[in-house]
Amino acid sequence: MADRVVRSWVCGGLIGAGAFGSVNLAVDNETGDLFAVKSTECSGGRSSDGALLALENELSILQSLQSSPRIVKCLGSAWSSSAESGQPVRSVFLEYMPGGSIADLMAKLGGKLHESLARIYTRGILEGLDFLHRRGIVHCDIKGKNVLVGATGVKLADFGAAKRLSGAAPYQHHQQSPMIKGTPLWMAPEVVRQEEQGTASDIWSLGCTVLEMITGRAPWGDVKHTFSALYRIGCSEELPELPRWLSEQGKDFVMNCLRRDPRERWTSAQLLQHPFVME
Repeated sequence: MADRVVRSWVCGGLIGAGAFGSVNLAVDNETGDLFAVKSTECSGGRSSDGALLALENELSILQSLQSSPRIVKCLGSAWSSSAESGQPVRSVFLEYMPGGSIADLMAKLGGKLHESLARIYTRGILEGLDFLHRRGIVHCDIKGKNVLVGATGVKLADFGAAKRLSGAAPYQHHQQSPMIKGTPLWMAPEVVRQEEQGTASDIWSLGCTVLEMITGRAPWGDVKHTFSALYRIGCSEELPELPRWLSEQGKDFVMNCLRRDPRERWTSAQLLQHPFVME
């Protein structure tokens, strides 16, 4: 997909921000359609360069994943100039998901999700992961904040950390990488130890995301300091605590995601057959 020139659109309010830059709601004046604009200003600093690389990586990955209903759609991209600084601005145009993220929804609902809803969302996340993994792509940052909610269910978003596995076979678990990416409390043990980051690492993060939905807090939420949590994730035999109110099916599902040996974790295809997401 080539860059498109957006000739007539209006940028609206801020709907998200992070190390990458910002996300704004926008409207196409020609069609009236709403879309999201993810932008980063290229000021030349190290953080700016990293944000641009992440945005270009996201654009490249999304352009190859337009046929899945569980992946947020890329609508194009453009270069422009900042009205304030005159610096170049790189923008990617994305499908607008009015429900926000799962993390946003949990905040609106006052915390955790009911297990019945968590089951539905878990299956949607799995369908997205299965689509990625079959194509040798690892998301590398699965968590509630990176799963968007729409009228037809959930879609995976924020592919700035995603990577392709060189010559990957379906469901490849191991891939050496000089750059480990993701969000610490959702990272798999092998990722924390900077050993590998493959499709099995996404499965660990999925298990953590299920716990996030069920409990309303980050995995390892009982640990006050991130460094302490990283030590427990990477250097102990501990697992995140399972809530008492989670069903036996839910506990079994999560435990098959959170096997410390990545070779023993279930694949996305296996998990799609688990009763937790089939009923």
